[in-house]
Amino acid sequence: MASAKPNPSRSSASQSGDPEPPRLSRAQAEKELVRLQRELVIMQEYVRAKGLRVVVIFEGRDAAGKGGVIKRIAERTNPRACRVVALPAPTEREKTQWYFQRYVEHLPAAGEIVLFDRSWYNRAGVERVMGFCTEAEYEEFMRSCPEFERMLVRSGIKLIKYWFSISDAEQERRFQARARDPMRRWKLSPMDLESRARWVAYSRAKDEMFRYTDIKAAPWYVVEADDKRRARLNCIAHLLSLIDYQDLTPPPIELPPRADDAYVRPPIDEQTFVPRVY
Repeated sequence: MASAKPNPSRSSASQSGDPEPPRLSRAQAEKELVRLQRELVIMQEYVRAKGLRVVVIFEGRDAAGKGGVIKRIAERTNPRACRVVALPAPTEREKTQWYFQRYVEHLPAAGEIVLFDRSWYNRAGVERVMGFCTEAEYEEFMRSCPEFERMLVRSGIKLIKYWFSISDAEQERRFQARARDPMRRWKLSPMDLESRARWVAYSRAKDEMFRYTDIKAAPWYVVEADDKRRARLNCIAHLLSLIDYQDLTPPPIELPPRADDAYVRPPIDEQTFVPRVY
């Protein structure tokens, strides 16, 4: 029996020209998130049972909320079947490899979902804007990326690409909040601070990237991310709509009775316990 999937067909208010909807309360958002996470578990089981291979790419502005939605997707799914890939800067050896090589080794096998927290599109974004690649390397990426992605799709991989769009004012508000909060200040890297000063350059790089890589085989889906709660729910609902899954949840597990062996455990005072601070 098919699962009751979310319906993401309704356009967002800003896209339709209607007034912005009222902000979701935390309780409303959490309730819907739990429902969507249950669907993610059902979808993941279908992917595993049918041997599908799914790649989801998350790109966008710094502080746009990519990490938040990735966290919510991975939160209740099986980490053996749904894993997050967030690669650090390339090593000196990796810099000499074919550009896509270090990403290829993280592609899914049968029954796996891979969530890329940033991806090969670093070359079209941060590397382009910050001058970390040459003009020739950038142009070669733009030529080869669409063919690389078509090759992935032809091989049977389901490739899904999300761009999280955030306004200048909202990004500034989130940067300021992080700067004031010592528990979140680590999120502000030197690259984040530099991107703040290069808003227009990043906008130009994103538009050029879309012009070359928004292809029919693997289109870009833009997530309006000024409202974090709605962005998370909209993205997860849309992701679920792209996988034609059915509910293959296994029946409840009956636990076997515990063995009643005659065993005398050592004295409890021989163990060292963590102090009861709380």
